[in-house]
Amino acid sequence: MKKIFVTGGTGYIGSHTVVELQQSGFEVIIADNLCNSNIGVLDGIEQITGIRPAFEQIDLADEKQTRDFFSRHRDVEAVIHFAALKAVGESVQKPLEYYRNNLNSLMNVIGCMREYGIRNLVFSSSCTVYGQADVLPVTETTPRKQAESPYGNTKAMCEDIMRDVAKVEKGMNLLALRYFNPIGAHPSACIGELPNGVPNNLIPYLTQTVAGIREQLSVFGDDYNTPDGSAIRDYIDVVDLARAHVVAIRRLLEGKNKANYEYFNIGTGRGVSVLELIQAFERATGEKVNYRITGRRAGDIEKVWADTTLANTELGWKAVVPLEETLANAWRWQQHLGKMKK
Repeated sequence: MKKIFVTGGTGYIGSHTVVELQQSGFEVIIADNLCNSNIGVLDGIEQITGIRPAFEQIDLADEKQTRDFFSRHRDVEAVIHFAALKAVGESVQKPLEYYRNNLNSLMNVIGCMREYGIRNLVFSSSCTVYGQADVLPVTETTPRKQAESPYGNTKAMCEDIMRDVAKVEKGMNLLALRYFNPIGAHPSACIGELPNGVPNNLIPYLTQTVAGIREQLSVFGDDYNTPDGSAIRDYIDVVDLARAHVVAIRRLLEGKNKANYEYFNIGTGRGVSVLELIQAFERATGEKVNYRITGRRAGDIEKVWADTTLANTELGWKAVVPLEETLANAWRWQQHLGKMKK
């Protein structure tokens, strides 16, 4: 059984990926500093898969802690690197924290991989590297633009680090998945998006508003150049996204990669506005969303969605979960959280 090291594995996307990895026959070890996740996520993973993944609380931005971990786990065959701060708006307010955490953690991980002979890395990247593209949908050949936020800039810089390392470290295989907008929860309602404090992402704020935890959802801007004036994104189900990581890991382990640095768009190929998403949630759940229009938020772009042809053909992966099912799962997860707190 091949052992995979998942950094940030108690986080939102990380935990769903751990489930898919375990259900695909991989052994998983998680490292996370729990700055934006909860150790109780391990219980949810175990409920779904019957296996409790190994876990260590580590700050991967700390070189000594990272090296100590790798020195004790020399049988790891691949790494999936999720561990990063990830809120666009917060990154505008705290740029130094984002650069320090996101860049150092990747460099420490790659440095230790090189030192201990671990060849394969899948990196959690983002469509933010495209900025506001001139032509939509974006393909992998769409020129990257200056990022609109420090968060987006860290993802672009991390990709540059991987590209430059791949040029000189011919034995390493590095693959970046450029996510669009992950939403939803596992259909079991055992795991889902669980931000600490006030959510920065749309769906948990929406579901908390419907649950009465938040007073009102803010829609940031209705004056964009879009059909209804609200921003457009490509919303992908988190389990579909998690499956893409399993496919990517297998590609590297089986030597099917065509270069030692590759990158793929991971989305649905469909753009949905914020207001359309709210309407879809109301259809899927029968619940009304209390929202108001506010001004645009710093760091946000107007519209983006993916051309996923390369991932569909080269990886053999495709998003399959319908949007309303994804939103129903997100609401089911919120209701589960409410029951746990009673």
